[in-house]
Amino acid sequence: MDDPNVDESALRHSLRYIRGVNRALGGQKALLSHLRRWSKGWATGEAVTLLDIATGSADLPVAAVRWSEREGIDLRVTGVDNHPKTLAVAREQVERHPELGERIELIEGDALGLVERFGPRSFDYVHAGLFLHHLSDIRVQTMLRIMERLARRGVIWNDLIRSPVARAGIYVLTIGRSRIIRHDARVSVAAGFTRSEAMKLARRSWEHAPSIRTSLLSQRFTVTCEKSGV
Repeated sequence: MDDPNVDESALRHSLRYIRGVNRALGGQKALLSHLRRWSKGWATGEAVTLLDIATGSADLPVAAVRWSEREGIDLRVTGVDNHPKTLAVAREQVERHPELGERIELIEGDALGLVERFGPRSFDYVHAGLFLHHLSDIRVQTMLRIMERLARRGVIWNDLIRSPVARAGIYVLTIGRSRIIRHDARVSVAAGFTRSEAMKLARRSWEHAPSIRTSLLSQRFTVTCEKSGV
Protein backbone atom coordinates (compact mmCIF):
# COMPACT_ATOMS: atom_id res chain seq x y z
CA MET A 1 0.00 0.00 0.00
CA ASP A 2 2.90 2.38 0.61
CA ASP A 3 4.29 1.93 -2.90
CA PRO A 4 3.64 5.15 -4.88
CA ASN A 5 2.99 2.95 -7.93
CA VAL A 6 0.46 0.70 -6.19
CA ASP A 7 -2.51 -0.34 -8.35
CA GLU A 8 -5.31 2.12 -7.61
CA SER A 9 -8.03 -0.53 -7.55
CA ALA A 10 -6.05 -2.66 -5.09
CA LEU A 11 -5.33 0.40 -2.94
CA ARG A 12 -9.01 1.35 -2.78
CA HIS A 13 -9.92 -2.20 -1.83
CA SER A 14 -7.33 -2.20 0.96
CA LEU A 15 -8.43 1.17 2.30
CA ARG A 16 -12.04 0.00 2.34
CA TYR A 17 -10.93 -3.04 4.35
CA ILE A 18 -9.06 -0.83 6.85
CA ARG A 19 -12.14 1.37 7.26
CA GLY A 20 -14.13 -1.75 8.13
CA VAL A 21 -11.47 -2.90 10.60
CA ASN A 22 -11.40 0.51 12.30
CA ARG A 23 -15.18 0.52 12.52
CA ALA A 24 -15.62 -3.06 13.75
CA LEU A 25 -12.44 -3.71 15.72
CA GLY A 26 -11.95 -0.67 17.83
CA GLY A 27 -10.02 1.97 15.87
CA GLN A 28 -12.86 4.49 15.96
CA LYS A 29 -13.93 3.53 19.47
CA ALA A 30 -10.39 3.92 20.82
CA LEU A 31 -10.02 7.46 19.48
CA LEU A 32 -13.51 8.59 20.46
CA SER A 33 -13.28 7.18 23.98
CA HIS A 34 -10.26 9.35 24.72
CA LEU A 35 -11.77 12.45 23.11
CA ARG A 36 -14.98 11.87 25.06
CA ARG A 37 -13.05 11.62 28.33
CA TRP A 38 -10.93 14.69 27.62
CA SER A 39 -13.90 16.72 26.40
CA LYS A 40 -15.18 16.97 29.96
CA GLY A 41 -12.48 19.58 30.51
CA TRP A 42 -13.21 21.63 27.38
CA ALA A 43 -14.89 25.00 27.70
CA THR A 44 -18.32 25.43 26.15
CA GLY A 45 -17.99 26.80 22.61
CA GLU A 46 -14.24 26.26 22.54
CA ALA A 47 -12.66 25.28 19.21
CA VAL A 48 -10.54 22.13 19.65
CA THR A 49 -7.99 20.91 17.10
CA LEU A 50 -6.84 17.38 16.32
CA LEU A 51 -4.04 16.22 14.02
CA ASP A 52 -4.40 12.72 12.53
CA ILE A 53 -1.03 11.47 11.23
CA ALA A 54 -1.06 8.93 8.36
CA THR A 55 -4.78 9.50 8.04
CA GLY A 56 -5.35 6.90 5.30
CA SER A 57 -8.81 7.40 3.86
CA ALA A 58 -9.76 9.81 6.69
CA ASP A 59 -12.33 7.53 8.33
CA LEU A 60 -11.15 8.48 11.81
CA PRO A 61 -11.33 12.26 11.18
CA VAL A 62 -14.85 11.77 9.80
CA ALA A 63 -15.87 9.69 12.83
CA ALA A 64 -14.37 12.25 15.24
CA VAL A 65 -16.09 15.23 13.64
CA ARG A 66 -19.43 13.42 13.39
CA TRP A 67 -19.15 12.61 17.11
CA SER A 68 -18.33 16.24 17.89
CA GLU A 69 -21.34 17.42 15.88
CA ARG A 70 -23.64 15.21 17.94
CA GLU A 71 -22.08 16.56 21.14
CA GLY A 72 -22.22 20.20 20.05
CA ILE A 73 -18.42 20.48 20.11
CA ASP A 74 -16.40 22.56 17.64
CA LEU A 75 -13.73 20.00 16.68
CA ARG A 76 -11.42 20.76 13.75
CA VAL A 77 -9.31 17.90 12.33
CA THR A 78 -6.27 18.02 10.07
CA GLY A 79 -5.42 14.73 8.38
CA VAL A 80 -1.90 14.24 6.98
CA ASP A 81 -0.72 11.50 4.64
CA ASN A 82 2.31 11.31 2.37
CA HIS A 83 0.71 9.04 -0.25
CA PRO A 84 -1.03 11.08 -3.00
CA LYS A 85 -3.30 8.24 -4.15
CA THR A 86 -4.39 7.51 -0.60
CA LEU A 87 -5.06 11.19 0.00
CA ALA A 88 -7.21 11.33 -3.14
CA VAL A 89 -9.38 8.55 -1.70
CA ALA A 90 -9.52 10.41 1.62
CA ARG A 91 -10.80 13.54 -0.11
CA GLU A 92 -13.51 11.51 -1.82
CA GLN A 93 -14.56 10.05 1.54
CA VAL A 94 -14.75 13.47 3.19
CA GLU A 95 -16.74 14.87 0.29
CA ARG A 96 -19.39 12.24 0.99
CA HIS A 97 -20.14 14.12 4.22
CA PRO A 98 -20.84 17.72 3.13
CA GLU A 99 -22.52 18.36 6.49
CA LEU A 100 -19.04 18.36 8.03
CA GLY A 101 -18.33 21.63 6.25
CA GLU A 102 -14.82 22.95 6.72
CA ARG A 103 -14.04 20.94 9.82
CA ILE A 104 -11.69 18.47 8.11
CA GLU A 105 -8.57 19.58 6.25
CA LEU A 106 -6.46 17.04 4.35
CA ILE A 107 -2.79 17.74 3.64
CA GLU A 108 -0.06 15.82 1.85
CA GLY A 109 3.10 15.74 3.93
CA ASP A 110 5.91 13.75 5.50
CA ALA A 111 5.21 12.85 9.13
CA LEU A 112 8.83 13.46 10.12
CA GLY A 113 8.62 17.08 8.96
CA LEU A 114 5.43 18.08 10.77
CA VAL A 115 7.04 20.18 13.51
CA GLU A 116 8.87 22.25 10.91
CA ARG A 117 5.68 22.60 8.90
CA PHE A 118 3.24 23.49 11.67
CA GLY A 119 5.38 24.46 14.65
CA PRO A 120 5.44 23.10 18.22
CA ARG A 121 2.15 22.97 20.17
CA SER A 122 0.16 23.74 17.03
CA PHE A 123 -2.70 21.27 17.77
CA ASP A 124 -4.58 20.48 20.94
CA TYR A 125 -4.38 16.73 20.35
CA VAL A 126 -2.32 14.52 18.06
CA HIS A 127 -3.29 10.99 17.00
CA ALA A 128 -1.55 8.27 14.98
CA GLY A 129 -3.35 5.02 14.24
CA LEU A 130 -1.92 1.87 12.64
CA PHE A 131 1.14 3.81 11.50
CA LEU A 132 4.05 3.46 13.89
CA HIS A 133 4.35 -0.31 13.46
CA HIS A 134 5.68 0.42 9.96
CA LEU A 135 8.75 2.11 11.53
CA SER A 136 11.92 0.95 13.24
CA ASP A 137 12.10 1.44 17.03
CA ILE A 138 14.35 4.48 16.58
CA ARG A 139 11.86 6.09 14.21
CA VAL A 140 8.97 5.16 16.49
CA GLN A 141 10.66 7.14 19.26
CA THR A 142 11.27 10.03 16.86
CA MET A 143 7.60 10.06 15.82
CA LEU A 144 6.39 9.88 19.41
CA ARG A 145 8.58 12.87 20.28
CA ILE A 146 7.23 14.74 17.25
CA MET A 147 3.66 13.95 18.31
CA GLU A 148 4.26 15.26 21.83
CA ARG A 149 5.93 18.42 20.51
CA LEU A 150 2.99 19.12 18.20
CA ALA A 151 0.37 18.66 20.94
CA ARG A 152 -0.71 21.27 23.47
CA ARG A 153 -2.92 18.93 25.49
CA GLY A 154 -2.57 15.26 24.67
CA VAL A 155 -1.36 12.47 22.41
CA ILE A 156 -2.97 9.19 21.30
CA TRP A 157 -0.97 6.31 19.80
CA ASN A 158 -3.36 3.64 18.51
CA ASP A 159 -1.77 0.44 17.18
CA LEU A 160 -1.64 -3.36 16.99
CA ILE A 161 -0.70 -5.86 19.67
CA ARG A 162 1.78 -8.49 18.54
CA SER A 163 0.73 -11.84 19.96
CA PRO A 164 -0.14 -15.41 18.93
CA VAL A 165 -3.82 -14.51 19.35
CA ALA A 166 -3.44 -11.53 16.99
CA ARG A 167 -1.57 -13.59 14.40
CA ALA A 168 -4.22 -16.31 14.43
CA GLY A 169 -7.02 -13.77 14.32
CA ILE A 170 -5.64 -11.82 11.37
CA TYR A 171 -4.99 -15.06 9.48
CA VAL A 172 -8.66 -16.00 9.83
CA LEU A 173 -9.94 -12.49 9.08
CA THR A 174 -7.97 -12.25 5.83
CA ILE A 175 -8.89 -15.65 4.37
CA GLY A 176 -10.33 -15.02 0.92
CA ARG A 177 -9.11 -11.42 0.82
CA SER A 178 -6.91 -9.98 -1.91
CA ARG A 179 -3.19 -10.65 -1.93
CA ILE A 180 -2.34 -7.08 -0.89
CA ILE A 181 -4.71 -7.21 2.09
CA ARG A 182 -3.43 -10.61 3.23
CA HIS A 183 0.18 -9.45 2.95
CA ASP A 184 -0.22 -6.03 4.56
CA ALA A 185 -2.46 -7.22 7.39
CA ARG A 186 -0.28 -10.16 8.37
CA VAL A 187 2.95 -8.19 8.10
CA SER A 188 1.41 -5.39 10.19
CA VAL A 189 0.44 -7.74 13.03
CA ALA A 190 3.91 -9.31 12.96
CA ALA A 191 5.38 -5.80 13.25
CA GLY A 192 3.10 -4.77 16.12
CA PHE A 193 4.10 -4.22 19.75
CA THR A 194 3.68 -6.03 23.03
CA ARG A 195 2.22 -4.00 25.88
CA SER A 196 5.63 -3.69 27.55
CA GLU A 197 7.34 -2.65 24.32
CA ALA A 198 4.79 0.08 23.66
CA MET A 199 5.09 1.48 27.18
CA LYS A 200 8.89 1.35 27.09
CA LEU A 201 8.97 3.29 23.81
CA ALA A 202 6.52 5.88 25.13
CA ARG A 203 8.41 6.37 28.39
CA ARG A 204 11.65 6.88 26.49
CA SER A 205 10.04 9.40 24.14
CA TRP A 206 7.59 11.48 26.17
CA GLU A 207 8.22 13.97 28.92
CA HIS A 208 4.70 13.34 30.23
CA ALA A 209 3.78 9.99 31.78
CA PRO A 210 2.08 7.56 29.38
CA SER A 211 -0.86 5.29 30.14
CA ILE A 212 -2.10 2.31 28.15
CA ARG A 213 -5.40 0.62 27.37
CA THR A 214 -5.60 -2.71 25.57
CA SER A 215 -8.43 -4.69 23.99
CA LEU A 216 -8.25 -8.49 24.07
CA LEU A 217 -10.99 -8.77 21.45
CA SER A 218 -9.49 -6.43 18.86
CA GLN A 219 -5.83 -6.99 19.84
CA ARG A 220 -5.21 -3.26 19.73
CA PHE A 221 -3.88 -0.76 22.26
CA THR A 222 -3.84 2.96 22.84
CA VAL A 223 -0.98 4.65 24.62
CA THR A 224 -1.78 8.21 25.63
CA CYS A 225 -0.30 11.11 27.51
CA GLU A 226 -2.12 14.16 28.75
CA LYS A 227 -0.42 17.46 29.46
CA SER A 228 -2.16 18.35 32.68
CA GLY A 229 -2.78 22.00 33.39
CA VAL A 230 -1.93 23.11 29.85
